[in-house]
Amino acid sequence: MTTPDTWRKSSYSGGGQGDACVEVADLDARIAVRDSKAPARATLTFPAPAFATFIATLKSPTA
Repeated sequence: MTTPDTWRKSSYSGGGQGDACVEVADLDARIAVRDSKAPARATLTFPAPAFATFIATLKSPTA
């Protein structure tokens, strides 16, 4: 698997260092997710459509 070069952090990552958050990166047809406090540790990957559904569900008013 390819390691992402560009990670994005949520604008809701909190104050201070802004490291209390997860980071995401695009990998062709997958989305990579890692803990911003421990970026060298394990990275999870998900199929892009499944991750999009997950995010849409979180944003829905009934979530």
